[in-house]
Amino acid sequence: MESGYLVGLLVFSGVLIGLLIGPPVVRGLMIGTKAATQFVLKTPTHELMGGIIGLVSGWIIALVISIPLLRIPVLGDYVSIVLGILLGYMGLVVGLRKTDELQGVFSRSDRVLRGLRGGSEASPKILDTSVIIDGRIADITKSGFLEGDLIVPAFVLEELQHIADSSDVLKRNRGRRGLDILNRIQKEPYCAVRIIEDTYGDLSEVDTKLVKLAKDINGKVVTNDYNLNKVCELHGVPVLNINELANSVKPVVLPGEELKVHVIKDGKEQGQGVGYLDDGTMIVVDGGRRYIGQTVAVLVTSVLQTAAGRMIFAKPKSMERAL
Repeated sequence: MESGYLVGLLVFSGVLIGLLIGPPVVRGLMIGTKAATQFVLKTPTHELMGGIIGLVSGWIIALVISIPLLRIPVLGDYVSIVLGILLGYMGLVVGLRKTDELQGVFSRSDRVLRGLRGGSEASPKILDTSVIIDGRIADITKSGFLEGDLIVPAFVLEELQHIADSSDVLKRNRGRRGLDILNRIQKEPYCAVRIIEDTYGDLSEVDTKLVKLAKDINGKVVTNDYNLNKVCELHGVPVLNINELANSVKPVVLPGEELKVHVIKDGKEQGQGVGYLDDGTMIVVDGGRRYIGQTVAVLVTSVLQTAAGRMIFAKPKSMERAL
């Protein structure tokens, strides 16, 4: 009778303790699981792999060290467990935080070995949103001037889709044009296009994500965005600006050279007229206002090169004859 009473008391006590501590424990487990899930989703894949490798390496080192310690009576088991926890944690932290440095070391070693073998491998080219919408990248890659894989990050593709779904007609057309350009490049056999799924959720700015991705894969950013160009230069990331390429291949114009230009509008200064060459170069014609709507022969007086492009100043050839 007494034993039955004791068992019932123990069962009741267990249920009572479970009711008291069960909910906080369950809530704690749910919070921990949610936090771990968010951490895994936000952490780039290569960092997760580095963390796992570091964790396993720490456990292996702890196991090797623990073999002689297990011979110590009583304390050996506890010391081995503590070592496993500490070294596993250290390996996990080092793996997560030093992934980029380790990747850089291995990539440099790989480049050195390729150099010793006399081989070379083109670095991947990362496309930003502006250069895709611009469209010239399709013709540039087709011509063979860009070597290596073309990388389209998932966050750039997401930004393109967002622009294509915009309520603004102009933005929507630009976004759809960018998607059409990507489809055109993917269907051509002259280049390989890869989609990188890492979204770098811990970073908010697209430019910052592009810089981080370029460092991670030792790639070059292809853009026509002046601000992104400067950001890449500040971070030491190689950048290919197609506006600079376009300016480099434009025909050289020297002072005194004669050109034909169709004057289409007023200039900023009084009496000036403005026209454009076939490649888009602006020509400011001194005294050209009266020639608006006409094609006139002009003589180049000076050329101004800016970060945005090239500007040519000229005067009508008839004015030179009058002088």
